[in-house]
Amino acid sequence: MASGILYIVPTPVGNLDDITLRALEVLKQADIILAEDTRTSGLLLQHYGIRGKLVSHHKYNEHQTVGLVKEKLLASLSVALVSDAGTPGISDPGFLLARECARAGIEVQTLPGATACIPALVSSGLPCDRFCFEGFLPQKKGRRTLLNSLIQETRTMIFYESPKRLCSTLEQFVDVFGPGRECSVAREISKLHEEHCRGSLAEVLEHFRAVEPKGEIVIVVAGLPVVEHREHRNKYKQEGTDCGEEQQTER
Repeated sequence: MASGILYIVPTPVGNLDDITLRALEVLKQADIILAEDTRTSGLLLQHYGIRGKLVSHHKYNEHQTVGLVKEKLLASLSVALVSDAGTPGISDPGFLLARECARAGIEVQTLPGATACIPALVSSGLPCDRFCFEGFLPQKKGRRTLLNSLIQETRTMIFYESPKRLCSTLEQFVDVFGPGRECSVAREISKLHEEHCRGSLAEVLEHFRAVEPKGEIVIVVAGLPVVEHREHRNKYKQEGTDCGEEQQTER
């Protein structure tokens, strides 16, 4: 007997019309719908007249529920995984289940769809041909180490942040990357009050010190200009120090 399929289904980050027709069809036909928050997902399903079996699956219980989900899939049931908003696995639960299903030979299909980081990147006006996604920074342990490791990153960098920590994070970015580094803060993507604040880190920090940030936040920061990156490397070579060794010493 063939096993069922795990469908990873992106859901809107704001405007409910951003969901795809295929996503709606999968959710209608799924035997089980795993939801990060059944109340939030319940509102979305109700909006589209979908009555499926919602089961709670979040970061606090996923280690306990993954075995049961695998059993359902091996029994040929189809399972759809959704998060509160965006694509599961991208700063949301999803990785563990996808990994364990792949290891068990269960088919995993991820539908294309909504995510907050790509619209924020493309709308930022910063280079988007090469970028790195860092998601949420560690709140305490390892935070400074991670930021130090990005000092010489030449690609555009994308971070998620909560509105209450936005200013303190921007202050750290000013300290690490310099006040003149270009950035863009996207707020409430695809919602009624969507906003993009662009400028130097110092300018954007000043704006949000004056205007309290609200809603979901994506920070896009320009990478180190290639010329400066080369100057850094030449400096290290002249001093007989490898870049990685210096960063390791700083940690």
